[in-house]
Amino acid sequence: MSEPSPGPDAPWQDPEPFLRGVAWLDKGRPVRADPADTMRLPWDTGERATLPIGVRLEFTTRSAHAVEVRYRATVPGPTDALRDLAHGFALWNRHGLLGEIFTEPAAESVVRLELPRGSGPFTLHPPETQSPQILGLRGVGGPLAPAPAAPRWVVHGDSITEGWWSTRPAHGWPAVTGRILGWDAVNLGYAGAARGELATAEQLSALPADVLTLAFGTNCWSRVPYSAPLLYETTRAFLDLIRQGHPRTPLLLVSPLLRPDAERTPNRLGATLGALRDAMERATRDRIAAGDGRLALLPGRDLLGSEHLADGLHPNDAGHQVLGLAVVTALRRAGFDGG
Repeated sequence: MSEPSPGPDAPWQDPEPFLRGVAWLDKGRPVRADPADTMRLPWDTGERATLPIGVRLEFTTRSAHAVEVRYRATVPGPTDALRDLAHGFALWNRHGLLGEIFTEPAAESVVRLELPRGSGPFTLHPPETQSPQILGLRGVGGPLAPAPAAPRWVVHGDSITEGWWSTRPAHGWPAVTGRILGWDAVNLGYAGAARGELATAEQLSALPADVLTLAFGTNCWSRVPYSAPLLYETTRAFLDLIRQGHPRTPLLLVSPLLRPDAERTPNRLGATLGALRDAMERATRDRIAAGDGRLALLPGRDLLGSEHLADGLHPNDAGHQVLGLAVVTALRRAGFDGG
């Protein structure tokens, strides 16, 4: 039996079954921190967690030739000027960009993108920094179906993980890695934060995940200064708390990336970024040596060169691509990719 062919007045489909990259829902809206546990988080973490970074729509179809999305969006805040510069809806599959349409903030609007021949799966990335609320979607020429479930990969980090200086949501390194592996990437990157907050570790511990990746530490050099012994103990405690909820879940820790101005410059507690990186790596290796066979380490120092940094700290699009590929390789080498 062939599919029905919805006309221009076809009913809107509930977006929730199509949403991917969702950690928690708060009154139907995707959020990136537990809404029942926000009071224990630093203000900057809570503020970034309201942005739906990494949240997207994934679907298949046998006959639709276009997809329409009904949405509500707001004006981006001033701290988001580096992300999502074009404010567009972008249609992707695992092979690359298929189409893009630029939008303006609106109390309510509809965007339409043409679909190529083939069933998909397709991924539709909304303009994250407009905090879009997806109200509905529908196929033109045929219905849409939610994409099949994929392994759930939860990634925690700072602004680099959140994707700063990538020019599109799909260009951030977690999106790159997730697309290559075919995983459901859940982006819990918090710009300016991610300093090893133990409340965050407890939230991660309780969050369903098939694979976990941690990539924090650079903000422990400057934004809130840590000493090397403090970061060593923080890393140990962070991993201990995660393991209480995920005792056997594959977990990859990526230590801080190259930051030329910080590598040999002491912070207010006398720690260089190099010393902080060493402390994180030592804490991870110590736990592996103690018997945690589902934990792996990817040293971050040499993953990127200065040519990959847009501002001396955050990767450009090429840097995010290189980093995403390096994480893919590390996950596969550790046997965490399911292959």
